Amino acid sequence: MDKKFKVLMINGSPRKHGNIAVAFAEMEKVFAENGVEYENIQLGTEPIRGCVACGSCGKTGRCVFDDKVNELSAKFEQADGLVIGSPVYYGSANGTLLAALQRMFYSSHFDKSLKVGASVVSARRSGCTATFDELNRFFTISNMPVATSQYWNNIYGGAPGEGRADAEGCQVMRVLARNMVFLMKSIELGKKEIGLPETEPRVWTSFMR
Repeated sequence: MDKKFKVLMINGSPRKHGNIAVAFAEMEKVFAENGVEYENIQLGTEPIRGCVACGSCGKTGRCVFDDKVNELSAKFEQADGLVIGSPVYYGSANGTLLAALQRMFYSSHFDKSLKVGASVVSARRSGCTATFDELNRFFTISNMPVATSQYWNNIYGGAPGEGRADAEGCQVMRVLARNMVFLMKSIELGKKEIGLPETEPRVWTSFMR
């Protein structure tokens, strides 16, 4: 297969060498072995505000706040896969990451169908599965297949770098990356051999009328 695959990796942790970085490093090894290009962006310390529902993006296809989010949207459009990672904050994803993802997915108008998504979560103790579910919703509302592993995509550790001691978690990340590569290649082959799934005009229903 001649196509060069690209993966955008968004690290929502403010810790440059935290446990999401450990998880991403395991995935990056697999991507490199398979000739997949990847870009890892640290987002956790960026000054990113939330959506204000101004509606400007409905006309322009980009967010009115011209910050890192519009840059990420352009990179996402060119990627075949998206990995988003977050530490657990009070049973939820990092607020900066959520603000960025909400604005990026909502404001960008390019077709995200069949781009492969994968979410990665780290925690000292609990909250991983709730945060994992939260991040996956961005994929499942966008027609994006979700890459899976042999366990939920969690890695455990409190102090930065402690996740390296989680041998099972590190293995989960490598399996996740291999499955992600397989999905991207399979989708590309499927496009050539059987074509894209049939689409329908979008139907919008309001439960109030």
